[in-house]
Amino acid sequence: MIYYLILALAGFLVGAFPTSYLAGRLLQGIDLREHGSGNLGASNVYRVMGAGPAVLVLAVDIFIGFAPVFWLPFSTGQIDLIVLKVVLGFAAVAGHVFSPFVGFRGGKGVATGAGVVLAICPLAMLLCLAVWLAFLALFRIVSLASIVAAVSLPVFVNFTLEHSGAGFTTIQVFSIALAAVVFFTHRSNIKRLITGEEKRLTRGRRR
Repeated sequence: MIYYLILALAGFLVGAFPTSYLAGRLLQGIDLREHGSGNLGASNVYRVMGAGPAVLVLAVDIFIGFAPVFWLPFSTGQIDLIVLKVVLGFAAVAGHVFSPFVGFRGGKGVATGAGVVLAICPLAMLLCLAVWLAFLALFRIVSLASIVAAVSLPVFVNFTLEHSGAGFTTIQVFSIALAAVVFFTHRSNIKRLITGEEKRLTRGRRR
């Protein structure tokens, strides 16, 4: 149990790395929380700082979800290993959403969650990416693309993993929980989507 707690804390701290905040400070000397939507995510980096910094932030945020799940776990049992990966993944996403380095006001967990899923179930991740890209291309609304991709995740996990395989239920539960986290972090976006006030992805000036 202590082993799980120590690694979960490590995963939380890795996931809490404030990529977009540091990008704003180091590249343009700004606090990203005071510009654009105020969110510490790649889409707000794109709106405020442009495509280059946004791609960098997106890549790092995916990596901090992928890295602890792929490299930290060690277990002699396959099911124990899967459980540990899920614990680490959820800890990394929680760290990103509630980062202690920026006053527990982090991002929305989509990119970091994508990194976690890439480490646990890569085929499902690729299918979710295809859904995300399709909806982004059609509507140019990042929140909508992210929500639909998150909803698709449990479906893709169900179709891409062997049901009789070790840990299938654990991964399926994790995929549903991760989708719920994305819904929670996008609750204000969902309200704006319903009222038609959600903004499309465009490059804008700092505010």
